[in-house]
Amino acid sequence: MDEKKIWSMFGLAKRAGRVETGSLPVEKCIKAYRAFLVVVAADASDRTKKDLRNMCGFRDIELAEFGTKEALGHALGAGAERSAAAVTDEGFAARIQKMIEEYSV
Repeated sequence: MDEKKIWSMFGLAKRAGRVETGSLPVEKCIKAYRAFLVVVAADASDRTKKDLRNMCGFRDIELAEFGTKEALGHALGAGAERSAAAVTDEGFAARIQKMIEEYSV
């Protein structure tokens, strides 16, 4: 699996309005059970990773660690680094998670 394909899928989900970025919107999605997958950048702070892992674990939401803050921000057209993103569509979340798992193997 090519990393570019994963970022392309993220971009597609973002254009469809199915991705939230930024710490507060991601946290709100998790707490409202709207997130099906949360992706945190590998170079995010340990505290950010721990907080998201705890929030997602408590609510049984999938969490994946993938890419860098710069790559995540670029893929989502944010124009700035992003530490995390929440995918709010079940289909996109399942596809992105599967792609990340295939990439990691």
